[in-house]
Amino acid sequence: MQTEYSSDDIAAGSSLQFLTYLCTSMVTFWTYDYGCSLHEEWTFLLQSRWTRVKGLYIITRHVPFFFLTTELYQHFTPNENSNKCWRLLDIYSCVAIISVACSECFFMLRTYALWNNNTIVLAAMLSAFLTLGVSSVVVGLMTDETSNVTISAIPGITGCYRTSTSVRVSIQFLLLFAFQLGLISLTLIRVIQCWRTDNGHLYAILVKHNIFYYASGLFLSAVNILISVLFSDSAYHSLFEDFECLILAILATRMHIHLWQTDRHQHDSDGLGMIYLSDMFPADRMA
Repeated sequence: MQTEYSSDDIAAGSSLQFLTYLCTSMVTFWTYDYGCSLHEEWTFLLQSRWTRVKGLYIITRHVPFFFLTTELYQHFTPNENSNKCWRLLDIYSCVAIISVACSECFFMLRTYALWNNNTIVLAAMLSAFLTLGVSSVVVGLMTDETSNVTISAIPGITGCYRTSTSVRVSIQFLLLFAFQLGLISLTLIRVIQCWRTDNGHLYAILVKHNIFYYASGLFLSAVNILISVLFSDSAYHSLFEDFECLILAILATRMHIHLWQTDRHQHDSDGLGMIYLSDMFPADRMA
């Protein structure tokens, strides 16, 4: 006897299959990027000094592995009940927040260095960062109350996804957008203040990295805000969240290696003092 499925069941099954393809593509992209930069990364890890910034790099570089693994497990294993899916989604959300936080920490340190280790700037950034972190967790918990988990009723189609009819989903990205806007503003203000001063090649690279990173972050956050508001009940908005976390982590780590490589080939120590990411830790040095 042939079982008939409703149009909603067929749509949910199609969405789950498409999400699986997209998730696999994203994992392939991250693996390809990791492979392409493997030589540079091992050179950096083996030849650079062990500092807190290096530890931050290692965490930032490898955290995406955990949330992508969770995502793959979520889409490729059967989810007989919604509780299992909720647990996986909660784990993914926590790891994704850690990933974005680590990426942002890199550029908080860079902005702090641009401002000659100004303690007022550091205090303002840390306050905003902590506010962002706490608010994101609270909003995430509130969003769970208005979210639904969809599991396929069609045998053979695995995975699950979360949808929500609440605009609270967009608040996390709105907060991130405001935070990134504040940091890029600090960078631009500093550039305007020092535009007549020759601060060296590394300073120029640092400014370009900051502006490009936050321009990319602002664009991706704006896209996620629009998608969360306009298509909050869609199965695909979580993929755009994954994409932003992944791109921010890749940009932060690749830019750090580029800056380290440039620093290695620079021998003019007069231009380096203000741009070490680890100047806030007396014992640390980027090289």
